[in-house]
Amino acid sequence: MSNSGQALWKRARYVIPGGGMLLSKRTEMFHPELWPAYFSGAKGCRVWDLDGREYIDMSLMGVGTNSLGYGHPEVDVAVMAAVQAGNMSSLNCPEEVYLAERLVGLHPWSDMVRFARSGGEANAVAIRIGRAASGRDKVAVCGYHGWHDWYLSANLADDKGLDGHLLPGLEPRGVPRDLIGSVLTFTYNRIDELETLVAQHDIGVIKMEVSRNHRPNEGFLQRVREIATSKNIVLIFDECTSGFRETFGGLHLKYGVNPDMAVFGKALGNGYAITAVIGRRAVMEAAQTTFISSTFWTERIGPAAALKTLDVMERCESWVVNTRKGERIGERWTALAGKFRLPMEVSGLPSMIGFTIESHDWLKYKTLITQEMLKAGFLASNACYPSIQHQDSDIDAYFDALEPVLALVRDCEDGRPVDELLDGPPCHGGFRRLS
Repeated sequence: MSNSGQALWKRARYVIPGGGMLLSKRTEMFHPELWPAYFSGAKGCRVWDLDGREYIDMSLMGVGTNSLGYGHPEVDVAVMAAVQAGNMSSLNCPEEVYLAERLVGLHPWSDMVRFARSGGEANAVAIRIGRAASGRDKVAVCGYHGWHDWYLSANLADDKGLDGHLLPGLEPRGVPRDLIGSVLTFTYNRIDELETLVAQHDIGVIKMEVSRNHRPNEGFLQRVREIATSKNIVLIFDECTSGFRETFGGLHLKYGVNPDMAVFGKALGNGYAITAVIGRRAVMEAAQTTFISSTFWTERIGPAAALKTLDVMERCESWVVNTRKGERIGERWTALAGKFRLPMEVSGLPSMIGFTIESHDWLKYKTLITQEMLKAGFLASNACYPSIQHQDSDIDAYFDALEPVLALVRDCEDGRPVDELLDGPPCHGGFRRLS
């Protein structure tokens, strides 16, 4: 069976370092020799590869960007109207003002907004503003915040430049070693670690994800807020991933803890490039004391897409719909794990749910799952980001196909060599350098 995507991926490796722009989309993260790599079309929750094969996407749905599904008609119509009116001009687009007012209205604690077009950019913008507002350089971080130097400097853990406890396996080559000690890490739900950092260092900014794999312990977020307030530290919640997934706005609204700034991306534009940094006026106005500016942050498509995405989200309560779907998916994974006596851990927000199987062969099992699910017509791995376009019939069909695959995993746990089932090498588990 032809696989034009794999052939193109091999070509890409000669002209694009790593093969592509996003680590999470590399074939090596799924099945190095079978993952179709490229799409010719996408609609609803379905994707077509370069050979015209159709798949139901039970994996990342645009790496978390498409909570309304691919090619939502209302969003696309709004984008096409923006294109026809003119996407770029020497003047500013009015949609950025309307979107800023909308985001402030959803987060009454905030007053002002800056826009960018990627999560890494927005996080860099937020850090620059936070440092400018606090007048201090050192940052305490918890979670994933992008690829820029300020963040990867946290992995300059010793004189050899090897990884610390953040992003294991990543060697931050190209990041100036002079940045050592400027960004310090603490573990989620370990308030004692944050207290120690604040006591020992002149921290100006605390930056963290509200929740990713685990829920906050009772009082954890509240205590973070108290520490930031008492020490005049700027508190930034990175909601690029969690925003609009479980609440209409930031996940912090659910817990009743307001930051000084929050960062949004991914789902905000339903696949179109738009990210936002919102914050209190006293903090955000520090942007005027430094230089933060980019030509393509002023194009029209992103804000136009976001405005319509928010309208559709609010009308259909996408965060409720997708959370319920994710909860059911997690319950069914757990039930299958029980049936086949597999040591499975299900984690993450329900709308971005995932699982792992505790085994030294886990990466091989993950590859096997992807391989067999591709044969059944699914893009699938060990994570699923449901969209409002996923129907019960899609989810049922997915589990019908997954059950015999997990039965194979059980056979392997009982002694069957998993290697004899794999059509190629296993997937990668992190930042292993590609040959």
